[in-house]
Amino acid sequence: MARRTRPARDALASAAVAIRRKAYAPYSNFQVGAAVRDETGAIHAGCNVENAAYQGTCAESGAIAAMIAAGGKRIREVVVSGPGRFPCTPCGGCRQRIREFAAPGTKIRTVDGRGRPTGQWTLAELLPVSFGPGHLK
Repeated sequence: MARRTRPARDALASAAVAIRRKAYAPYSNFQVGAAVRDETGAIHAGCNVENAAYQGTCAESGAIAAMIAAGGKRIREVVVSGPGRFPCTPCGGCRQRIREFAAPGTKIRTVDGRGRPTGQWTLAELLPVSFGPGHLK
């Protein structure tokens, strides 16, 4: 009898899935994890954190903050893990935060809570005609 194997997960997707389990989402019950790979190849992860005043922090923001705190400067790739089978793409604000540290061609992937792929885009596809740091120089 053939054994069913779990889908192979790369390190970035694995980090997003693992940190998602630590999300603090008692109000929405919508746990999200995100992981970014920086210019050195290091992986930084973050999860969403809610509060009673509904002023939560997104997982992508947490991952970016972790990258900056560790000395990273540029995002090379992003993976977001959300619940269910539908893609959990970054919100508009997080797309702009990613844009601060990533080029328009940066790959953004989504996976479900088990690491199975649910979608893939470039930052330019998710945030077309974006405004970035180069506009202020």
